[in-house]
Amino acid sequence: METKYITLNAQNLDAEHICCGFSDKKIKEGYEKKKSWLKNEMEHGYVFRRLDEKAKVFIEYVPAENAWLPVEAKGYLMINCFWVSGQYKGKGHAKALLKSVVDDACAQGCAGLVTVVGTKKLPFMSDTKWLLKQGFEVVETLPHGFALLVLKLKSGAELPSFKPCVLKGECEETNGLVVYYSNRCPYTEYYINDALSALAQQNNVPLTIIKLETKEQAQQAPTPATVFSVFYKGKFLTTDMSICTASRFAKFAREFY
Repeated sequence: METKYITLNAQNLDAEHICCGFSDKKIKEGYEKKKSWLKNEMEHGYVFRRLDEKAKVFIEYVPAENAWLPVEAKGYLMINCFWVSGQYKGKGHAKALLKSVVDDACAQGCAGLVTVVGTKKLPFMSDTKWLLKQGFEVVETLPHGFALLVLKLKSGAELPSFKPCVLKGECEETNGLVVYYSNRCPYTEYYINDALSALAQQNNVPLTIIKLETKEQAQQAPTPATVFSVFYKGKFLTTDMSICTASRFAKFAREFY
């Protein structure tokens, strides 16, 4: 049987699942907000393509000018979430999904593909080593753990770069924890506004929550991880949402308080 991938759009989005958390009741609100976010962004060229099964096998991408990321990459397609999980690994799904983006970029006459990853493996980011094996190249790194990868399709195209707002890995608010997030992920609403807020209050840790509500806000954010980023005393700390769990938050509190 031929493997089938489907591309979600404004017409089928309500009836189709979006891979992450479709059966997790505690993130129902965040799941619906991610769908709403997707529907709005599809008007600006956003693409969500997935395996036609109940599985976490999908890729999301958008013209880089419309990406919710502080990156200059005119003429490129920006890959956002790209995930093949569990039993579906090693079966060619990642290569097939990536090829579909390359084909789309060629059809549109794009300069290439670009994506933000970790210089080491970071939660909620694509596998850097795997992408490098597929022909991506590192064009810029940040000292606080991020890298910009590019797969060029036009040899003379200008290379993308991070915007100045992310170069220092610092945010303006320097009191306690500061969290930046968006509805690009269905898990953020619950884990930040419920779980993390409660943990910070219980441990007397100052917490500032900044939700990125527009593309313009995200493109000027102090972090290239606009799904979820935590700063401590103004310095970038982590993209790991497990800090919103009791055990990980307790570890953080022991180290810093």
